[in-house]
Amino acid sequence: MRWGVMALVLGALSGCDGGDEPVAAADFGEELFQDARLSESTFNRFSCATCHVTTPETPAGRIDSGYSLHNVTARPSWWGGYETHLLDAVNFCYVNFMRGVTKLEPEDPRSRALYEYLSRISPDAQAPALPLTVVKDISDVPRGDTARGEVVYRAACQNCHGATHTGEGRLTELASVLPEVTQDYDRLFPGIPHATVVIEKVRHGQFFGVGGNMPPYSAESLSDADLGALLAYLGL
Repeated sequence: MRWGVMALVLGALSGCDGGDEPVAAADFGEELFQDARLSESTFNRFSCATCHVTTPETPAGRIDSGYSLHNVTARPSWWGGYETHLLDAVNFCYVNFMRGVTKLEPEDPRSRALYEYLSRISPDAQAPALPLTVVKDISDVPRGDTARGEVVYRAACQNCHGATHTGEGRLTELASVLPEVTQDYDRLFPGIPHATVVIEKVRHGQFFGVGGNMPPYSAESLSDADLGALLAYLGL
């Protein structure tokens, strides 16, 4: 598959921890996949595994912004067809969400190791491209059941934002505490309903300068029904 140029098979690479023991390329790639230090930014707390599972099906209790990466190298395109080179798709995440300063280059050992790992979790020769529908125009959604909203919060939000009201367990102090952060919205976004700001953050993530470094949730990853339930749970 395409990785800018085809990745070369590596005999061995050093591990993330800087140890002297040689590590097989795919194993090194798996370490990188799990490690926020793939990005050199001291502010980054995201790893690839923050938003992606590698199993054929997403485990119960997770609603991720990104698809499972099972069979990812067998797909003909990524990001809903916007990216036709796998490394470009990786760099879209790496730069926009993981605060990578410069893109990963094809011959960077990290790129090559990641490719070997992603190839290992792609057992099929071909896999279909997956849809990604960006909700371009933000509008309010009907409120749903608060019990369902709590389930959605735990599955989609809590890993980064921590517990509601306290932020306990959040991934980073840069992640806002929900719903308390909305107390600042009258000052930051005067005249805009608080729920609309949250919908904007969820649907567009860090784009348009509203959602911090958050990845966006597409229509496929989070339905309007679940978004409405989440808003009800947050009291918005």
